[in-house]
Amino acid sequence: MEVEAPAGCCCRREVAAPRSVDIPTLARRGVACLGGAVGTGVGTARVLHRGELWATAVPTDPVLGVVCAQLTGTLTSPTSLAGFVVGHAGLYQALAMFAVAYFIIGMTVLSVCAIATNGALDAGGAYYMISRALGPEFGGSIGIMFFLANVCGSALYVLGLVEAVVDSFGIPPAGTGVHVLPQSYWYELLYGTVLLALCLLVCLVGASIYAKATFLIFLIVAGVLGTILVSFFATRPIGVPIRLPHFNGSEIENGSFTGFSLATLRDNLGGGYAVDYTTGQMMSFSSVFAVMFNGCTGIMAGSNMSGDLKHPSYSIPRGTISAVLFTYLVYNLLAFLMCATCNRTLLQKDYGFLRDISIFPPLVTVGIYAATLSAAMSNLIGASRILYALARDDLFGRALALAKKTSASGNPVMAVILSWLVVQLVLFSGKLNTIAGVVTTFFLLVYATVNLACLALEWASAPNFRPTFRYFTWHTCLLGIAGCCVMMFLISPVSASASLGFLLLLLLALHYLSPSSTWGYISQALIFHQVRKYLLMLDVRKDHVKFWRPQMLLMVQNPRGSARLIDFVNDLKKSGLYVLGHVELQDLDTLPSDPLQPQQDSWLSLVDKLNVKAFVSLTLAPSVRHGVRQLLFTSGLGGMRPNTLVLGFYDDEAPQDGLARHPAFTSAREEVPLGFPPLRAPATPKLLSPREYVGIVADALKMLRNVLLARQLESLDKAWELRRPRPWCPSSPPSSLGGGGEPRCLGSLCEAGDGGEQLGAGPNGCGV
Repeated sequence: MEVEAPAGCCCRREVAAPRSVDIPTLARRGVACLGGAVGTGVGTARVLHRGELWATAVPTDPVLGVVCAQLTGTLTSPTSLAGFVVGHAGLYQALAMFAVAYFIIGMTVLSVCAIATNGALDAGGAYYMISRALGPEFGGSIGIMFFLANVCGSALYVLGLVEAVVDSFGIPPAGTGVHVLPQSYWYELLYGTVLLALCLLVCLVGASIYAKATFLIFLIVAGVLGTILVSFFATRPIGVPIRLPHFNGSEIENGSFTGFSLATLRDNLGGGYAVDYTTGQMMSFSSVFAVMFNGCTGIMAGSNMSGDLKHPSYSIPRGTISAVLFTYLVYNLLAFLMCATCNRTLLQKDYGFLRDISIFPPLVTVGIYAATLSAAMSNLIGASRILYALARDDLFGRALALAKKTSASGNPVMAVILSWLVVQLVLFSGKLNTIAGVVTTFFLLVYATVNLACLALEWASAPNFRPTFRYFTWHTCLLGIAGCCVMMFLISPVSASASLGFLLLLLLALHYLSPSSTWGYISQALIFHQVRKYLLMLDVRKDHVKFWRPQMLLMVQNPRGSARLIDFVNDLKKSGLYVLGHVELQDLDTLPSDPLQPQQDSWLSLVDKLNVKAFVSLTLAPSVRHGVRQLLFTSGLGGMRPNTLVLGFYDDEAPQDGLARHPAFTSAREEVPLGFPPLRAPATPKLLSPREYVGIVADALKMLRNVLLARQLESLDKAWELRRPRPWCPSSPPSSLGGGGEPRCLGSLCEAGDGGEQLGAGPNGCGV
């Protein structure tokens, strides 16, 4: 007797021979067929006004709309995976698996709800959350991976539906039976192409018809679940013959639906791991847990509608949490009902037994087909919206320019067509096992990054992060990250490693090639928070001479004449504070705006070009002396304040343009953006008188600051000094500061002629 496979089930009752795969074929096929293993893509863009999409679909409230989208993708997974899990793991271990899996998922849901309730949330779902929180590098790289995950997910569901249809209506290899659909690689590719074309047609028409179809499918799926629950009570005990594949033919075993029985329940309480009949692999706790977790990752379906809801900060938390709690209860309820009514043979040897015990089997088949087709459409339309969002943000320049084009109603038709083309290419693989592991790890990586985004916002303590959803902490974010990462490697170590490597490559490419954005950088907020915390811990009352270090304030009139001096003091500071000070002689009362604001960028660019570790402090004052006094009083913060003032030597020599000769500026074109004025001509009077210069030194000494006077550093060739042989320099103090003799080394105690040791004061020296 030939036992027919249940219509719509992707797991054949009769397979050619066991084969070895990384993840049980059951999980991947069940996941693909039921449409609940992998989360859907980014929500549709605002092709209608906010709130119109679901209003045109059904007269329901937005929270129910989120619940519908969530449950459509996840409700049918328990009907297939629960039997597999309890058949191998038993009731006790199955309940523990559900608790651990939903604990990990719950941590991610808390992060999603926190970000969703933090002010305005535009279209884009997880991509929008991550990109606006972590910056363009993370956002763009995760966006690409999210796009590929949705593309592969759409292909996965199409292949699963094709396999389900062929199982039910395909012509058997022996050529017997009443089935009508030919079976081969090219025929199955044709069936998949037709189904994908149907999905494309719906997506091209727009999000409105898609929303209506989703609600209709939700009603069908809910009916399937209700029928299954009623069947456990209404169906009488029956025997279910099962044909099992073997290398030497096939063998028939009998599974039993016993109805509610304490003996059956006791037999199914403990674990009973056996060989998976679809793969020939021995099951274990970790492998069964990985399979079960595949069916629980569709948690983004509700949040992905962020652009289509009137009040996403209200609807997403309530809808998502309600849907997750409901599916968790359904998993546990089905596990108990199966353990109390089905013997272990039926649970382990027939993953599609629910159709055989259903009071209305055709409804189960229709529900499976509808849910799978809905999941394929959801991933296709989600992939197109991600692609459109990436193109709109210009992270990849002209490469995605074509995807920006929309129809008159705002539907991104070119993004839909491009996404359909990529899905069609993936269909050529023809194998569920080829892409299922990659899809799941991509989605888990996205969920881990959502947790990372929430963690970064929480740790940064940014004033603009004030979510109304407060049931989360940084501990929940860390647990979500750790859980997603562990599950990635538990499900498929190879896919997880490849996904992380791909993410790293995208991060580096976007860091160096993408244009700058105006979204802000969370790294700056994190650094600010940590610096503030440690500055408060730096107590000036605990300073000790043993740990003294120079903290320099270098006064610069024009960087063109001080480029080498800036570089020299940078070497002199020895990991201490370094501040470049500049005084602008103007009166703010007579000016329409602050003249220092336009100069700030030029000074910061100079610091970057010269590669010095310095801060910039600019001030307005009626005189140079008043300005230096202001900087000595106000520069620095807390325990990091300048203790040494560095001034150029006051002489009558004409300034030299060291900026033009500096190695950092290979051409005059690079100096133009800096915008510094030309050097003072020799006949032009100085801004600083000798009396004022001496007064500055006196002020610094009164403030207990050290004073360094630097002379002719622009003639110092640092590269040559580092290359030439170093003379011996004594460690004893100089015997004369004004003796004769020509110095033989620069900027230090030198070996001199007849006058003994001295500080270099000649034309190539430095007087201090």
